Amino acid sequence: MKIADTIKDLREQKGMNRKEFSEYTGIPVRTLEDWEAGRRTPPEYIPRLIEYQLKYDELVREKGDANGKDY
Repeated sequence: MKIADTIKDLREQKGMNRKEFSEYTGIPVRTLEDWEAGRRTPPEYIPRLIEYQLKYDELVREKGDANGKDY
């Protein structure tokens, strides 16, 4: 799978459009558009970092839900 496809899949799994995903990750919208369209290629570690961020946020949210807290 190409890096562009991986980034797009991560965004779509989260159910976000590019603008929402941009705000969530701090990556500019134009950069996401270029990556997903294959016009630019991010470093190979970027999809892994995004995936780690998504998993970390999910774990924090689950822990908060288990403790009755809203993060």
